[in-house]
Amino acid sequence: MSRLSTTFATLRHYDWPLVIVASILTTIGFAAIYSVDLSRGGSPVYFPTQLIAFMIGAVGLFFVSRSHMSLYQAAAPASYAAALLLLLGVLIFGETIRGTTGWFRVGSWSFQPAEFAKVALVLLSGFLIHRQGRRFDRPQFVVLSGLVTGALALLILLQPDVGSAAIIVSLWFGLLLLTGAKKRHLVGLLGIGAAAFFLAWFFLFHDYQKDRLITFFRRDTELLGAGYNVNQSIIAVGAGSWLGRGLGFGSQSQLHFLPEAQSDFIFAVIAEELGFVGAATVLALYGLLIWRLIRIAGSCRSDFGAYTVLGIVLVIFIQVLMNIGAATGLLPVTGLPLPFLSYGGSALIMNLILIGVAESIARGTTEARETAVIYG
Repeated sequence: MSRLSTTFATLRHYDWPLVIVASILTTIGFAAIYSVDLSRGGSPVYFPTQLIAFMIGAVGLFFVSRSHMSLYQAAAPASYAAALLLLLGVLIFGETIRGTTGWFRVGSWSFQPAEFAKVALVLLSGFLIHRQGRRFDRPQFVVLSGLVTGALALLILLQPDVGSAAIIVSLWFGLLLLTGAKKRHLVGLLGIGAAAFFLAWFFLFHDYQKDRLITFFRRDTELLGAGYNVNQSIIAVGAGSWLGRGLGFGSQSQLHFLPEAQSDFIFAVIAEELGFVGAATVLALYGLLIWRLIRIAGSCRSDFGAYTVLGIVLVIFIQVLMNIGAATGLLPVTGLPLPFLSYGGSALIMNLILIGVAESIARGTTEARETAVIYG
């Protein structure tokens, strides 16, 4: 009876709205992926694979949320080291898909280390900020955090995966802004970033990656060339009108006018088949998800917990912004998945684990507050 009471008390400390919103988003993603599968004819391919990834991620979320956040604080350096080794390993032993050597493949299963690197950097950033003791004006904090971020970003660029590298760098820069780093340091970093982009353009980027950026500024002249994907996505978004054409009835996705409909342009599928109402619902759910995470961060008493959750916010927000921005033609295409919605087992598993980390921090914060009241 005592164990049962403890279990119920633990469950009470979870942020259930956060889990529910993430689950609803994942369910909408399943519906859109199944619709894309229908267009292929024959047996579903994407849906069952994504379902297995979800089950693995859900188990991971459960176990991660049950552990105390001090475990993740202690494990942050080791997780970062593991991410470095995986990124090095994938360059040597990884499989190349669409010009990017970014996946380990075993049989029919694949794993993308860049997704794990995002989780590792979130944890290490919280660890470094906690160790800094709120002296964020020190240049060594900017340099150290920049070096650990730059190592991950460089290895990811060598694949080359520009989108994931952009997430890594944006996460670091966003956390610097949130910690209140000095303006002169931030301006200097922007200059270094511009120089790094210039070098990457000539020595790292492939032609198709350059075309994506060039096409963003010349889309009207590339309707059947490099701008084809984005233009088809914009047509799909507009074709949905208010209520959409219904799941499985979107002409752009069902007739294969929309490339990578299950991943890069999943938002276009949702907008076409579920309409403005469906697209607006997805945006509202992301807003709720981010609000719950910010609420957890605001209630934390430790810098590690607060900034780790803020790092999770940044990872999700930046990916949502860049994916939907690309699908609607407002930003260049980077190939980033839409969190919880896009097809991609590694991304789904890691996003669910990030939610588990946030739940662990929320639970630890609530339990600490109640203990302080009891013994106050």
